Amino acid sequence: MKSNYKKIGPYIRQVDVRNVEDKKENLLGVSTQKVFIDSIANTVGTDFRTYKIVKRRQFTYVADTSRRGDRIGIALLETHDEGLVSPIYTVFEIIDHDTLLPEYLMMWFRRPEFDRYARFKSHGSVREMFDWDEMCDVELPMPSIEKQREIVKEYHTIVDRIKLNERLNEKLEETAQAIYKQWFVDFEFPISAEHASAIGKPELEGQPYKSSGGEVVFNEVLKQEIPKGWGTEELQHLAKIKGGKRLPAGEQLIPQPTPHPYIKVADMGSLKFVCLNNKFEYLTIETQRKISRYIVNSGDLIISIVGTIGTVNIVDKSLAGANLTENCAKITGIKKSPQTTFIITYIQKMVERKLKRAPLVEFRASFLYTTLGH
Repeated sequence: MKSNYKKIGPYIRQVDVRNVEDKKENLLGVSTQKVFIDSIANTVGTDFRTYKIVKRRQFTYVADTSRRGDRIGIALLETHDEGLVSPIYTVFEIIDHDTLLPEYLMMWFRRPEFDRYARFKSHGSVREMFDWDEMCDVELPMPSIEKQREIVKEYHTIVDRIKLNERLNEKLEETAQAIYKQWFVDFEFPISAEHASAIGKPELEGQPYKSSGGEVVFNEVLKQEIPKGWGTEELQHLAKIKGGKRLPAGEQLIPQPTPHPYIKVADMGSLKFVCLNNKFEYLTIETQRKISRYIVNSGDLIISIVGTIGTVNIVDKSLAGANLTENCAKITGIKKSPQTTFIITYIQKMVERKLKRAPLVEFRASFLYTTLGH
């Protein structure tokens, strides 16, 4: 251990202030995402006077680590002046903020290395516990308070930028959904110059199709009206579909990074792209050789087909060459043409309707297609 590492025990102390006033506001829980959340506990008949009060810049952690996977429930209160937490939680604070910043310590707790350390140090026959003595034995580098403030400031700058990018992505997603609805639900896509000229009404160029009198016809496959000249196509004719691969018998994933990340359903999310991050697990080189044909490449679409069905992501370049779980399938070779401009959104919509119980490899969805000459 480096010489500037110090145990945090001398810098922290437990806080056990009970809710004697029987307050019932800001009842909080602690998530494995290292944040406080609104409690979802059944509080019928609960004596809130036994609950603990946690105040701003104080910590709360869950000593029981046996039911939370590989992540430890711990959080720093930053959003409220005070809140209430379960009496089984441990509340603690830093003794001297001029020696150790709460925000700096929380940065350390967010590291996956801390989670692995806490799980390793947890003990117990029925429930594994990371008790207070073990918490006090945690070691971390202890630079000067000025350096800690500098590190925290830089960290918050990065976090703020990430949040800004997430908000921008949300706005872009909302825009994409709105355009999709305008074109493929309301059929109000702009009329092209070619189509306006072909029908002898050049003044309609750029005007919304349906509300400008654009003709629609009933489609037997989709059981709905669609613009005249449009048709349907099966996904299998627009792209290639291939399932992922389960781990060979007796093989396991490892937390230590290797050149071979393994994409699971849990790694997929609400954002369009799935990117490599510190939550990923990896294959050993020997294991990867056994399933080396089941990889994804940058730009592939992957879709979950077991458990949380219908999550669709684009593979980011950081996961090019990664292996894919058998609980997902990849969609590759999508034809780069106007009719597949909104294929991702369309897949999501079709999944909601048709893919609740059917494996993707058997999925034969009908897709609207058109040269968009209207």
